[in-house]
Amino acid sequence: MRPILTLTPNPALDLSTSVDGVRPGVKLRCGATTEEPGGGGVNVSRAVHQLGGSSEALVALGGGTGDRLEKGLRDRGLEVIRFAAPGDTRQSIAVTDGQTGEQYRFSLPGPDWFDGDVTRFLEAIEMAVKPDGIAVLSGSLPPGMGVDVLPPLAAVVAAGGAELVVDTSGEALRLLATPGIGPAVLRMDHAEARFLSGTQLASIEEVRVFAASLTSASACVIVAIGARGSVMALADGSAWHAGGADVPVASKVGAGDSFVGGFVLARARGQAPEKALQFGMAAASAAVMTEGTELCRRDDTERLVSACLLTAL
Repeated sequence: MRPILTLTPNPALDLSTSVDGVRPGVKLRCGATTEEPGGGGVNVSRAVHQLGGSSEALVALGGGTGDRLEKGLRDRGLEVIRFAAPGDTRQSIAVTDGQTGEQYRFSLPGPDWFDGDVTRFLEAIEMAVKPDGIAVLSGSLPPGMGVDVLPPLAAVVAAGGAELVVDTSGEALRLLATPGIGPAVLRMDHAEARFLSGTQLASIEEVRVFAASLTSASACVIVAIGARGSVMALADGSAWHAGGADVPVASKVGAGDSFVGGFVLARARGQAPEKALQFGMAAASAAVMTEGTELCRRDDTERLVSACLLTAL
């Protein structure tokens, strides 16, 4: 299997709890709280591990919260490369309203980074990346790490002989959609695709055309369209759609990261891009069945592959 390296400069310790009902101005008594290591790349590594694969997680960690997050990863059997981050690692919280079932998600900002921190992080990537490997950058960038880090980061990964997979949003996404800078695989959700295209992208065909328009920047472009699945366009002109499985929804937290974990693991095992797309959708479907930030389960994912209908577009 090809080596997988996940990159998480802005991780979070994820807290999940519930209340009887969300109301303003009163003290709300929360139920039992679960604590999980989180952040885009961290969750991708967790998903890979839960699906039976392995990866190395390069994670920026600081302070007591960083220590708790690292312990949580190691307790789950993950391989961690600790990068000394400035300040204390951030936290996030997801609160479920017991009356409505709606979930409220709050994400705190991470510590400020400076130019020297960014340089050290690029050097850490250079040391960690492996030839013929897959490096995954997922999630937000910390304050002080601007999108201008992305071209040198992509160059470091390429110089190490690895393939870069990016799942991001906002201005970082806009920059990576530029020819000459884009990673090997660029993934985004429906809202991010609408942001980038300036249109609603209402139909699967419209999403296909949009994704295909970006293959001059990235050889593989994936757009998630919620319960309808994901659309993938490749530089060779082919395009595919994998539908989501019809499953009960407990929590949507981590579905995107589970998709990336499933997709990357399948590619690392040598599966074709379209089969990796289908396996990724099975992992995403499995993730929404679990509470809080549990992510995908291996048995559920493998069972749901056939339910995620794969279609050539």
